[in-house]
Amino acid sequence: MNSRPTDVELIDLHHLDELDSIAPYLLPTPGGPVVVDPGPASTLPAFRAGLERAGYGEQDLTGLLITHIHLDHSGSAGVLAGRVPHLKVYVHSKGAPHLLDPGKLIGSAERLYGDRMHLLWGEIRPVPADQLVVLEGGETLDPGGRRFEVRYTPGHAWHHVSYLDRKTMTAFVGDTGGVRRPSFPLVLPVTPPPDIDLEAWLASIDRILEWHPARLAVSHFGIADRPDEHMAALRNGLIEWAGYAKEALALPGTDADRRNAFVERLRAWVQARTSGPDIDQYLTGSGPGPDACWTGLARYWRQRGA
Repeated sequence: MNSRPTDVELIDLHHLDELDSIAPYLLPTPGGPVVVDPGPASTLPAFRAGLERAGYGEQDLTGLLITHIHLDHSGSAGVLAGRVPHLKVYVHSKGAPHLLDPGKLIGSAERLYGDRMHLLWGEIRPVPADQLVVLEGGETLDPGGRRFEVRYTPGHAWHHVSYLDRKTMTAFVGDTGGVRRPSFPLVLPVTPPPDIDLEAWLASIDRILEWHPARLAVSHFGIADRPDEHMAALRNGLIEWAGYAKEALALPGTDADRRNAFVERLRAWVQARTSGPDIDQYLTGSGPGPDACWTGLARYWRQRGA
């Protein structure tokens, strides 16, 4: 699962000094490198070091392909765009307003992360309007002369797209592809609020597989060489976790009691499949932890009257 295809370079951002947590992908083009999801500004030193190891500097960048606007994926886009005036930033139309004016995005993140905001994500700046390329899904892009296809892939977030690199048949799937790590044998959903939609996510998995990709590039973390197996595991996990959340909502007691019951089900689910690290450590290392997974799925079911 850990092989790297030719012409796709993974940069480990060492977020919070942790390995295998956030992975931008660097792709050379005749016009300069393209990066899928550059990560947060708090990790720009590691990002720049990764560029330098590949023989590039910031000013060589020609495009940022943003899968979605969560700060662990897009947080540095405004800083980089401000430093590189010719850089184009590609993002879905539902996310574009929040890159142009990140005020609401920052406010939402502050409610979730509180006084850890700067530590986690660093500086957040707007992307200049003339550097933003707005997507709907269905486009074919050629930043720097390299061909990418775009598909709208909501479910984790309503502003999520995935990209297929035709040169290597690698699909860059952001968080629609779930969470995996080289040291952890499972594929896990990550379901923070507010946009989780089970039906949309399952349809997005199908949409990605219709490309028949040779491999998936997952932001958290690395290359999966068996796309069908990876997505089947993700699909099963999504359905089971959503079921646990629905069952927990029907329990008596407080919402904290229901959340705790859900998290215990997740721990049991993981422990039945691996002797690896605790799920709290595993999920929290990639952003929101199991509590946030509960919040996202509970909101999904409550919107549907559960």
